[in-house]
Amino acid sequence: MKTSGLGWFKSSYSSAQGDDCVEIAAAEQAIYVRDSKDVRRSPFSVGREGWSRFVGFVAEM
Repeated sequence: MKTSGLGWFKSSYSSAQGDDCVEIAAAEQAIYVRDSKDVRRSPFSVGREGWSRFVGFVAEM
């Protein structure tokens, strides 16, 4: 899938310098994740169920 038309969102933990950040974009079938410092690299995708489990795990930390 082409990801150029997706709405990308940067982590709320991003510093003003923009270093050490990830961006995510939600599509119908998956969540895409990319490095905000190098957006030309291909993002990886995670299924919606897997993303929900990841977010739930992180929220418990």
